[in-house]
Amino acid sequence: MLAMNKYKILGTAVVAVVASVVTTSCNDKRSTGWEYAPNMYEHIAYDPDQKNEQFKDGKTAQVPPANTTPIGFTRFDFPSSNEGYAAAATGIVNPLAANPATLAEGKKLYITFCSPCHGATGAGDGEVVKHGFPPPPNYATGQSSRGGTMKELSDGKIYHTITYGLNAMGSYASQLAPEERWKVVMYVHHLQNL
Repeated sequence: MLAMNKYKILGTAVVAVVASVVTTSCNDKRSTGWEYAPNMYEHIAYDPDQKNEQFKDGKTAQVPPANTTPIGFTRFDFPSSNEGYAAAATGIVNPLAANPATLAEGKKLYITFCSPCHGATGAGDGEVVKHGFPPPPNYATGQSSRGGTMKELSDGKIYHTITYGLNAMGSYASQLAPEERWKVVMYVHHLQNL
């Protein structure tokens, strides 16, 4: 008889605990319970578009000081103009050593970023041309829209064009880091000689 009372008492206690948990958890629908690391979603830093009394103009997002270079950024001091193009033609040369590994990396980058328009061999027969877009000139036999043949393009001219774009070609400065652009320049020279 004592054993049956133990089971009744235990069963009643379990039912009471379960009932109290269910009723207390359903009262406040707005509460999500305890907060873990609330500073992850209630930040104290200013948002870029938020007013900020710490600066004279009241803006949080500030323009960098003049003549500064961001960390990890490589300066290219030739403007996006015909004068900048002409200056880059003789003013810069590829700083990378020509070797099979660098050429192979240049080929991978060229196939990924350039071949959709210029074609795998630089003949101007990429996929976009097959869909009605005007073909770019052939690297080996074509004429440059800025004068001269494509075969005569120097390191600086190709690098300037990749950086700023030309005609229907947009800039690839945001897709290709400076070192990657030099690898593509090296591979374009390889295609010029095919």
